[in-house]
Amino acid sequence: MKFTKMHGCGNDYVYVNCFKETVENPSEAAIKVSKRHFGVGSDGMILICPSEVADFQMKMYNADGSMGEMCGNGIRCVAKYVYDYGMTDKTHITIETGAGIKTLDLTIEDGKVSMVRVDMGEPILEAAKIPVISDKEKVINEPILVQGTEWKMTCVSMGNPHAVVFVADTKHLPIKDIGPCFENHKAFPKRTNTEFVQFISSKEINMRVWERGAGETWACGTGTCASVMACILNGYTDDTVLVHLLGGDLLIEYDRETNHIFMTGPATTVFEGEIEI
Repeated sequence: MKFTKMHGCGNDYVYVNCFKETVENPSEAAIKVSKRHFGVGSDGMILICPSEVADFQMKMYNADGSMGEMCGNGIRCVAKYVYDYGMTDKTHITIETGAGIKTLDLTIEDGKVSMVRVDMGEPILEAAKIPVISDKEKVINEPILVQGTEWKMTCVSMGNPHAVVFVADTKHLPIKDIGPCFENHKAFPKRTNTEFVQFISSKEINMRVWERGAGETWACGTGTCASVMACILNGYTDDTVLVHLLGGDLLIEYDRETNHIFMTGPATTVFEGEIEI
């Protein structure tokens, strides 16, 4: 199987062009290629496929083989791939995902995509639709007991579930200990991605993320959008926020008129290769 290794702010995936390649068992393939000591090494695998309703379709698989609905960093890399490899000459494209059709605007430098702005759609705040088990219609600054400690979380879906928790310091957070406990907490029927957010100013935050099915990753596009929405809901930030992640920065903008969130960030090609599946 031929592949291309790409990343968005360090959130890395193995990309497969399914216009040319056939992946018989994507879940098993994702597990194999994601292993950092025995495979390619990645947070998962993303298939670039034909679509009947958009310009392209992306299918995302986590490192544990589970299928994800959407990946913000991944979709920027899909946009870079299809433009850089001549599959389209458009700088405004649509991509079908498990969370609906997303529209993307590409910034071109020296004939290649350098930055991508993604319309990530509307945030979902209804508890039942996220999903999160709660007696409240919306879960905003609500308590959750994890490892004997009470945390306050705000839950948002960007097509996939997120629990956003505000902390005093992200740098020294024991994320490997508490991340799995949040992910598999009984409050989340489909597990959850968990974002730990440190407030800096009304225009700036730090964030670390424990991703469902992948563990800690260097960035999470949908997670940054959920985090900024949580900041706005709790009155911490303005509508445009620069989010600092382990792998780089993402700019998130919330448009109150359309109730859409926009994400702007880089996409990088690392290398091409071939692996037996």
